[in-house]
Amino acid sequence: MKPWPLMTLAAPVLLGAGSDMPKLGKPIACTLGKDCAIQNYTDLDPGPAASDFRCGSRTYDGHNGTDFRLHSMDQQRRGVAVLAAADGKVLRVRDGVPDVSVKEAGRSEAVAQAMCGNGLVIEHAGGLETQYCHMAKDSIAVRPGQQVKAGERIGLVGLSGNTEYPHLHMTVRKDGKVVDPFAYGAAAGQCGGGRPLWSADSGLAGAYRPGEVLLTGFATGPVTIASAREHGEAQQPAPDKSAPALVAFVQAMGLKAGDVQRLIVTGPDGSVLADNRAKPLESDKAEWLIFTGRKRPATGWQAGRYEARYEVRRGDKPVVSERFSVTL
Repeated sequence: MKPWPLMTLAAPVLLGAGSDMPKLGKPIACTLGKDCAIQNYTDLDPGPAASDFRCGSRTYDGHNGTDFRLHSMDQQRRGVAVLAAADGKVLRVRDGVPDVSVKEAGRSEAVAQAMCGNGLVIEHAGGLETQYCHMAKDSIAVRPGQQVKAGERIGLVGLSGNTEYPHLHMTVRKDGKVVDPFAYGAAAGQCGGGRPLWSADSGLAGAYRPGEVLLTGFATGPVTIASAREHGEAQQPAPDKSAPALVAFVQAMGLKAGDVQRLIVTGPDGSVLADNRAKPLESDKAEWLIFTGRKRPATGWQAGRYEARYEVRRGDKPVVSERFSVTL
């Protein structure tokens, strides 16, 4: 199959508002803050720097869409549907690209002509177009020329093309030019300007966070980015009263240089078992993993609820906080 230009890196063009365009629904069957999150937004900086629509750092140079990220490969293998964002006609489809992380040997060269991986493009009313990337091999359920309805399943989230974790990359175009569905019509350099193209029931118009938690959990030993991406919250083996150690972990996104993280674990009696006061971050971090814990005491684990508290302070203000627990 010949390569075709599913993914481009041209900077978005900010256009005036249009009343004949449909509102866009959420293009993935997941719940933000529960089993998926937005990893990256559209880069609105036309130069070598990068800026999202809030003038934040939740993007990278040349990124031309929105990344809806799953919590783990375990979740991806169970199947998460990609949905048509609005009524329209399928223009182009590509399938057959393997679901393999671009970090594996030789994959960067292999996907050079298929950066979007498996995906498709849908034409909507008013000159609007949506593109869906990194879908699972052999999962695409539509064909060119087919009419689709908003919310219709068009495939599954995968790991194809230029990606190292399971997510759906969605690009929106108006009259062939990339636009940001969170800030349509915003003036260049305007923070928080424009208007969202998302429908009210999509839950996306107010979804932006300057930093947020992707996942939390407990494990029986140190946790790596690789194991977090593979199993998410369901690290194996799961902690129980025989666990050799109890380790709390947090995978966060959108952290900034200078951010200070703290992760505390307390026992059933309220005593502090572990306290990780991390040094200020030296640079911005698209994602970051922190963990803390302790080995099983000689007397064994006390039965009851163990709680973890995570906080990120930016300057003198808390910007991210999360509590989670496990019962032994």
